[in-house]
Amino acid sequence: MGKARAVTAQIKVQVTGGQATPAPPVGTALGPHGVNIGQFVSQFNEKTRDMMGVTIPCVITVYNDRTFEFVLKSPPAAVLLKKAAGVAKGSGSPLKSKVGSVTTAQLDQIAKQKYEDLNASSPEQARKMIAGTARSMGLEVID
Repeated sequence: MGKARAVTAQIKVQVTGGQATPAPPVGTALGPHGVNIGQFVSQFNEKTRDMMGVTIPCVITVYNDRTFEFVLKSPPAAVLLKKAAGVAKGSGSPLKSKVGSVTTAQLDQIAKQKYEDLNASSPEQARKMIAGTARSMGLEVID
């Protein structure tokens, strides 16, 4: 058997799907750990080609022999809510001005997509978490 690889770092970055480049944030996050940045960029872009343009969180595990593995997470709730509501950005003052609305069916769909990454005990709890995010962005939740 070969030597056991020890984990030297876990790096969390948010990169646009299919559009990773060696420039920041990827280059500045991976550079200090001696990881082959070009190799990460090509593998990431290959895996996220179907999610082009969507922000995707990624957890990169770096080992002592400078190899790495990465796990893709579901897009942030705010990104999915903006897409569902068709708005460019959330409200600066969510209590006073509403920028759009989402239906409970859209909330269910987003909660289902994010369920494994959320700290929720049930799909109903996940939907409540997503609804809270929507309200804090200035989106109205309608039935």
